[in-house]
Amino acid sequence: MSVAASGTNYFDFYELPIQFNPDQNVVKAKFYALSKQFHPDFYANESEEKQQEVLDLSTLNNKAYQTLSNAKKRLKYVLELKGIVETDEAYQLPQSFLMEMMDINEALMDLEFEPDAEKIAQVKLDVEVMEKNLADELHHLMSQFDSNPTASDALLPSIKDNFYRQKYIDRIRERLVK
Repeated sequence: MSVAASGTNYFDFYELPIQFNPDQNVVKAKFYALSKQFHPDFYANESEEKQQEVLDLSTLNNKAYQTLSNAKKRLKYVLELKGIVETDEAYQLPQSFLMEMMDINEALMDLEFEPDAEKIAQVKLDVEVMEKNLADELHHLMSQFDSNPTASDALLPSIKDNFYRQKYIDRIRERLVK
């Protein structure tokens, strides 16, 4: 049975520990090495079964690299691997955060009807401050996770909460661009 069919996760495939911030030079080196190893042209004279296995491994390598080289995709992937985040989960954000977001959403709605460059600049600044605070908090939590894997599971609920707050802020950021 091939590695792709066995359900191997991307970290195992790249022989890396599960972490939020793997060394990107190692990720890239693994990607290139496996790209070379599983290049379909090298298996043109092999059986159809072997060619399919190599194609599956090549596809797995590409997907692994796309995920492990992108911080947001990697964050979601690690949380899914750990069983902390589920697809289409209805996560309940903290009430205090939702109140802040309600204020920003109200300001955005007001600005749709009465554009005001000064108010738009203030809302953008408020969102940037929130984004920076969330990014700093996430960086700290992920560094703790990566440096102490044995005690890391206790950090996952906080990382999950940050992940969902960032997703919410991303949606507001999209509205600000319009």
